[in-house]
Amino acid sequence: MAFPVDLRRCQVLGLAGTAFLALGGDTAGALPVRELLAPAHARVALGLVGVYFGVVLLIAAWLLLGRLVRGAAPPSPRALLLVLAIWAAPLLLAPPLFSRDVYSYLAQGAMVDAHMDVYTHGPAQLGGPLADEVAPAWQHTAAPYGPVFLAVASALTALTRGELPAGLIGMRLVALCGVALMAAALPRLARHSGADPAAALWLGALNPLVLLHLVAGAHNDAVMLGLLGAGLVGALGRWPVLGAVLVTLAALVKAPAALGLAAVVVLQLRAGRSPVTAVATTVAAAAATTVAATAVAGTGYGWIGTLNTPVSPQNWALTSLLGRATRALLEHLGSDLAPLAIPAWHALGIAAAGLTVLAIWLRLRPRPVYALGLSLVTVAALGPAIRPWYALWGLFLIAAAAPSTSVRHRTAAVTGVLALATLPSGGPADTGQLVLAVCGGALAVVVLWQAHQTAQAPASGRTA
Repeated sequence: MAFPVDLRRCQVLGLAGTAFLALGGDTAGALPVRELLAPAHARVALGLVGVYFGVVLLIAAWLLLGRLVRGAAPPSPRALLLVLAIWAAPLLLAPPLFSRDVYSYLAQGAMVDAHMDVYTHGPAQLGGPLADEVAPAWQHTAAPYGPVFLAVASALTALTRGELPAGLIGMRLVALCGVALMAAALPRLARHSGADPAAALWLGALNPLVLLHLVAGAHNDAVMLGLLGAGLVGALGRWPVLGAVLVTLAALVKAPAALGLAAVVVLQLRAGRSPVTAVATTVAAAAATTVAATAVAGTGYGWIGTLNTPVSPQNWALTSLLGRATRALLEHLGSDLAPLAIPAWHALGIAAAGLTVLAIWLRLRPRPVYALGLSLVTVAALGPAIRPWYALWGLFLIAAAAPSTSVRHRTAAVTGVLALATLPSGGPADTGQLVLAVCGGALAVVVLWQAHQTAQAPASGRTA
């Protein structure tokens, strides 16, 4: 007998999951350095178990909600947005989770506010309490973000006067605005693509990766995706220039969104505009927006040179893994080519990504939203660095334009795996932490199984 599913059950289960996430994060999250406890501390261990207990509950709630969305009486998009708000609520005041990037954002914003060149110097140049919060690997790394995001971070730092608690809340609110734009764009993009708006919201906005990394982690990818989605919606209608402006603003948060300009051009062609007009208006709008945004931000064009920001030594991107394996082999053989292995694999990955993206657009040009989603997934997968939240670049648009249920199922499976891939502290995992994480997830599975058995028992009694 199937586990009974209703919207309220999904709301409560997901809320319990994010509540455990927030509670566990109070000791095991990416806390400010003055609040960090030793990894072996009992409270940290308990928090880590609690976080993974919550993650599994959240994934289960999301999967059950997916069954409801595919059922005979699916919830409306408005009801799904209410579920998103309920699930996100416990995370609003939680400490940062799964990454320390938000501290880098605040430090870089303070640098811009102090008229320091963030494209030449890392946060170590700033010094002080904000710089101390940045992970050591990025202390001397220039900012890889565009002027739009740095202007937002600078304004937030000035508004909060550099106070860390207020800055963290402010950056999370900025991320929430991005998530809200994503949720607003998804139904319109889905209708244009012939997909179900409710299914698009389920996969693209209520996705556990959105809650874990865009809300709890406060990543600026939320702003990039929100502006990208809004730009595509604008390009669908009578505002292709506005669409190009918004997509360019998204690219001036993080560069991969620039691929969205190809979708803006294709959407204009489908609306009957000539190729020359479509390309000219898009290029002109993008250039004017870039110049204006850079002038307002006052950061200059140094971000172009920082697009090759070095990746962490233990990054698990495909090309980085292959590069490290090749370097180890060459070192074992005594070859002088060993230092070139990782750069060579990164270059091959970029070339392969370019060719794959070209093939995608040649084949799927009549479906620009889906083509863009696949292109962004390709860039993330073959790039020199990858994080779980990078998957959302393409997943967001695939959710809106997936051509079949099987594509959604495969995307959901990838989501479930990636949701479990990062520790709440954002740091590397040791064996003890992995054991605790597995224990937390296993405990959640046991609780869910017991709930399933309990729900079945009354129904069996009634049948008898």
